[in-house]
Amino acid sequence: MLIGNVGVEPEIRYVDAGVAVASVRLATTERGYRLPNGTEVPDRTEWHNVVLWRQLAETVEKYVHKGDKLYIEGKIHTRSYDDRSGQKRYVVEIWAEAMEMLSPRRTENTESAPSV
Repeated sequence: MLIGNVGVEPEIRYVDAGVAVASVRLATTERGYRLPNGTEVPDRTEWHNVVLWRQLAETVEKYVHKGDKLYIEGKIHTRSYDDRSGQKRYVVEIWAEAMEMLSPRRTENTESAPSV
């Protein structure tokens, strides 16, 4: 489960048989604090690659934009590939199973933003 802010406009593409796939960069922040001895611990932001399929991706395409706050439930998925120099690289993604939009609806958009 993650709650975070969309960092860039989502990327939407369609694969075999018109299946929608959305890629979202989600930032989650752990707030800083002060230790009893006075030491300041700064905020810590983590970036997550979230992949949404089918109906979730179509919802992202219609309603989700940079800066929006999302709640995501999903599974961690790791994949690997060889880069141009032949080194093996790993990508960790969250494959979303559920999403809820937490940002207020935009005023210029009169459509309602459903929870999926």
